Amino acid sequence: MHFKSRCVNKTIAACAMVACASCVFYSNSTLAQSAEPASPGAPAHARAGWTDPGNRVSLSASASVEVRQDWMSLNLSTTRDGSDAASVQAQLRNALDAALAVAKPQAEKDRMELRTGSFNLSPRYGRDGRINGWQGSVELTLEGRDFERITATAGKVNSLTLNGIHFGLSPKARTALESDLQAQAIERFKTKAKEIAAAFGMGGYQIMQVDVGAVDGGAEAGHRPMLMMAARSGMADAAPPVPAEPGRTTVQLSVSGSIRLK
Repeated sequence: MHFKSRCVNKTIAACAMVACASCVFYSNSTLAQSAEPASPGAPAHARAGWTDPGNRVSLSASASVEVRQDWMSLNLSTTRDGSDAASVQAQLRNALDAALAVAKPQAEKDRMELRTGSFNLSPRYGRDGRINGWQGSVELTLEGRDFERITATAGKVNSLTLNGIHFGLSPKARTALESDLQAQAIERFKTKAKEIAAAFGMGGYQIMQVDVGAVDGGAEAGHRPMLMMAARSGMADAAPPVPAEPGRTTVQLSVSGSIRLK
């Protein structure tokens, strides 16, 4: 009986020794892996075996300018209603064709360009849920830098009515502004980075990440109800040019990112 107990105790002790040996081996191998030297191309802090704490700072800078809007978009439209879908569609097509016949001869790149908009036709339902007619709409947009030509042409179109006017920046003006504002915003970003590094008592900085935005602003949204009413009341008899005056707008470009102080 005592002999069996001693055997059991020896077996348990042997197992414990093996387990401990395994733990030590695993621990040592783990330490060996963690102590494995970094590749020669790694940063100095990685080769030294420690993690860079960062010293990162996020910042942004922007540049802006106020300019006069030089691009007009004038939207013309009409609606038709009837019991027959083909008839309503034909009426819409005739209205658009008549407007294009007046506007096309005046079209010129950048000065006044034409763009057809939506051409919609949908059923109209009665109280019983059945189709009792059809309704549709069509749009034509005159846009460009020659405001006088656009408004004069719109005044001659009598098959469509004025639906709204928008002002903004021409593609050419936007491209020119983007180049100038980008240079200014980047220079301000660099200046701010230097000031932050100096304020923290650091000798310099390293750019870690940077995003250069696109030009923001320059467009005016919304319609002009007074102009719409004036156009609808007088357009039928070759009305005079539609009165419209652009405003000024602020255009902005931002640069954001992060730097590491060093």
